[in-house]
Amino acid sequence: MYSWRALIGQTLLYAAFAAAIGIGSWWPPYQHLAPGRALVKLSMVHHGERLGECVALTPEELAQLPPNMRAPTRCPRERAPVTVEVDIDGAPAIRRSAQPSGLARDGAAVLHERLEVAAGAHRIGVRMRDRAGEEGFGYSLDTDVTLAPAEILVVDFDAETRRIVLR
Repeated sequence: MYSWRALIGQTLLYAAFAAAIGIGSWWPPYQHLAPGRALVKLSMVHHGERLGECVALTPEELAQLPPNMRAPTRCPRERAPVTVEVDIDGAPAIRRSAQPSGLARDGAAVLHERLEVAAGAHRIGVRMRDRAGEEGFGYSLDTDVTLAPAEILVVDFDAETRRIVLR
């Protein structure tokens, strides 16, 4: 049997633990964004273009390969890095370049960035390049948006329609 001192001590410890959890649930107060501020998030997972063209193999080259590897074409796996630039009201805001993931550099490039801005009307310009050796940007979007306080605007790339989207 437990002694009455042990039971009182255990009760006090449980009460102190419950009080710490209760106080921690409301203090200090958490504020996602400052009043009058909005958030612009760059969130892209995109496969850059392949670095080389596929090459058709000759019948002699195919004969030299094991039977399970006799694909009629050979394509390089490595992909180009993805570069994104975001301008807000004509000023550079985000400049990021991401290398493809994976051991063979054949996976998607991942870009995540967040930028706090004042709520209100803004001009957003987004440019993306996913080809190696390309000087300009293959994709661009330039539009006006109005952000409410605490609103989150996500900049993404839609692979199906092949265009930059704002959500």
